[in-house]
Amino acid sequence: MQTNPEQQQIVRQFQAMRSECNELVQKIGELEIEQNEHRLVIDAVSGLDAGRRCYRLVGGVLVERTVGEVLPAVRKNLEGIEQILKTLNASLLQKDKALNEFKVQHKIRVMGEDEDEAPAPQAKSSSSSSSGVLV
Repeated sequence: MQTNPEQQQIVRQFQAMRSECNELVQKIGELEIEQNEHRLVIDAVSGLDAGRRCYRLVGGVLVERTVGEVLPAVRKNLEGIEQILKTLNASLLQKDKALNEFKVQHKIRVMGEDEDEAPAPQAKSSSSSSSGVLV
Protein backbone atom coordinates (compact mmCIF):
# COMPACT_ATOMS: atom_id res chain seq x y z
CA MET A 1 0.00 0.00 0.00
CA GLN A 2 1.45 3.30 -1.06
CA THR A 3 0.63 6.48 0.77
CA ASN A 4 0.83 9.98 -0.50
CA PRO A 5 2.97 12.63 1.25
CA GLU A 6 -0.09 14.18 2.89
CA GLN A 7 -0.99 10.90 4.58
CA GLN A 8 2.61 10.43 5.68
CA GLN A 9 2.57 13.91 7.23
CA ILE A 10 -0.67 13.07 9.06
CA VAL A 11 0.86 9.85 10.39
CA ARG A 12 4.02 11.67 11.53
CA GLN A 13 1.96 14.33 13.28
CA PHE A 14 -0.21 11.67 14.96
CA GLN A 15 2.85 9.75 16.13
CA ALA A 16 4.41 12.95 17.50
CA MET A 17 1.22 13.74 19.43
CA ARG A 18 1.11 10.19 20.78
CA SER A 19 4.75 10.43 21.79
CA GLU A 20 4.06 13.65 23.72
CA CYS A 21 1.22 11.94 25.58
CA ASN A 22 3.42 8.95 26.41
CA GLU A 23 6.19 11.23 27.71
CA LEU A 24 3.69 13.02 29.94
CA VAL A 25 2.38 9.72 31.29
CA GLN A 26 5.93 8.62 32.04
CA LYS A 27 6.78 11.89 33.82
CA ILE A 28 3.56 11.72 35.84
CA GLY A 29 4.48 8.19 36.92
CA GLU A 30 7.94 9.31 38.06
CA LEU A 31 6.48 12.22 40.03
CA GLU A 32 3.87 9.98 41.67
CA ILE A 33 6.69 7.72 42.89
CA GLU A 34 8.51 10.76 44.32
CA GLN A 35 5.28 11.94 45.91
CA ASN A 36 4.84 8.58 47.65
CA GLU A 37 8.46 8.66 48.85
CA HIS A 38 7.98 12.14 50.31
CA ARG A 39 4.80 11.01 52.09
CA LEU A 40 6.65 8.02 53.56
CA VAL A 41 9.40 10.30 54.88
CA ILE A 42 6.87 12.72 56.37
CA ASP A 43 5.01 9.84 58.05
CA ALA A 44 8.27 8.41 59.39
CA VAL A 45 9.69 11.60 60.91
CA SER A 46 6.54 13.49 61.98
CA GLY A 47 6.34 11.78 65.34
CA LEU A 48 10.00 12.34 66.17
CA ASP A 49 11.47 15.05 68.39
CA ALA A 50 12.27 18.22 66.40
CA GLY A 51 15.82 18.30 67.78
CA ARG A 52 16.62 14.75 66.76
CA ARG A 53 19.38 14.32 64.21
CA CYS A 54 18.43 13.11 60.75
CA TYR A 55 20.07 12.99 57.34
CA ARG A 56 18.84 14.38 54.07
CA LEU A 57 20.11 13.69 50.58
CA VAL A 58 20.66 17.01 48.81
CA GLY A 59 22.10 16.92 45.30
CA GLY A 60 23.77 13.56 45.86
CA VAL A 61 25.32 14.66 49.18
CA LEU A 62 24.09 13.36 52.52
CA VAL A 63 23.64 16.34 54.86
CA GLU A 64 23.13 16.14 58.63
CA ARG A 65 20.20 18.22 59.86
CA THR A 66 17.54 18.05 62.55
CA VAL A 67 14.00 16.80 62.10
CA GLY A 68 12.78 20.35 62.73
CA GLU A 69 14.80 21.59 59.73
CA VAL A 70 14.07 18.72 57.37
CA LEU A 71 10.34 18.22 57.89
CA PRO A 72 9.23 21.66 56.60
CA ALA A 73 11.51 21.32 53.57
CA VAL A 74 10.12 17.87 52.72
CA ARG A 75 6.55 19.15 53.13
CA LYS A 76 7.30 22.09 50.85
CA ASN A 77 8.80 19.73 48.25
CA LEU A 78 5.70 17.54 48.48
CA GLU A 79 3.44 20.53 47.86
CA GLY A 80 5.54 21.47 44.82
CA ILE A 81 5.34 17.93 43.45
CA GLU A 82 1.56 17.89 43.94
CA GLN A 83 1.23 21.21 42.12
CA ILE A 84 3.34 19.96 39.21
CA LEU A 85 1.26 16.77 39.07
CA LYS A 86 -1.95 18.81 38.80
CA THR A 87 -0.45 20.82 35.95
CA LEU A 88 0.84 17.74 34.12
CA ASN A 89 -2.47 15.90 34.52
CA ALA A 90 -4.36 18.88 33.09
CA SER A 91 -1.89 19.07 30.22
CA LEU A 92 -2.24 15.33 29.58
CA LEU A 93 -6.04 15.59 29.45
CA GLN A 94 -5.79 18.47 26.99
CA LYS A 95 -3.27 16.68 24.76
CA ASP A 96 -5.22 13.42 24.90
CA LYS A 97 -8.39 15.25 23.87
CA ALA A 98 -6.53 16.91 20.97
CA LEU A 99 -5.10 13.53 19.95
CA ASN A 100 -8.54 11.92 19.91
CA GLU A 101 -10.00 14.83 17.91
CA PHE A 102 -7.12 14.55 15.42
CA LYS A 103 -7.70 10.80 15.22
CA VAL A 104 -11.42 11.24 14.47
CA GLN A 105 -10.85 14.14 12.07
CA HIS A 106 -8.40 12.17 9.93
CA LYS A 107 -10.14 8.80 10.42
CA ILE A 108 -7.02 7.23 11.90
CA ARG A 109 -7.24 3.65 13.07
CA VAL A 110 -4.46 2.15 15.16
CA MET A 111 -3.85 -1.53 14.60
CA GLY A 112 -4.80 -3.60 17.64
CA GLU A 113 -6.47 -0.69 19.46
CA ASP A 114 -10.10 -0.69 18.29
CA GLU A 115 -10.48 -4.36 17.40
CA ASP A 116 -13.65 -4.95 19.40
CA GLU A 117 -15.42 -1.99 17.75
CA ALA A 118 -14.36 -2.66 14.15
CA PRO A 119 -16.31 -5.27 12.19
CA ALA A 120 -14.51 -7.96 10.24
CA PRO A 121 -13.11 -6.64 6.94
CA GLN A 122 -15.26 -7.31 3.90
CA ALA A 123 -13.69 -8.14 0.56
CA LYS A 124 -16.25 -6.21 -1.54
CA SER A 125 -16.13 -2.83 0.18
CA SER A 126 -12.37 -2.57 0.75
CA SER A 127 -11.62 -1.20 -2.73
CA SER A 128 -12.52 2.49 -2.39
CA SER A 129 -14.55 3.15 0.76
CA SER A 130 -11.57 3.45 3.12
CA SER A 131 -10.05 6.91 3.04
CA GLY A 132 -8.61 6.92 6.58
CA VAL A 133 -5.02 6.46 7.67
CA LEU A 134 -3.91 3.20 9.24
CA VAL A 135 -1.05 3.49 11.74
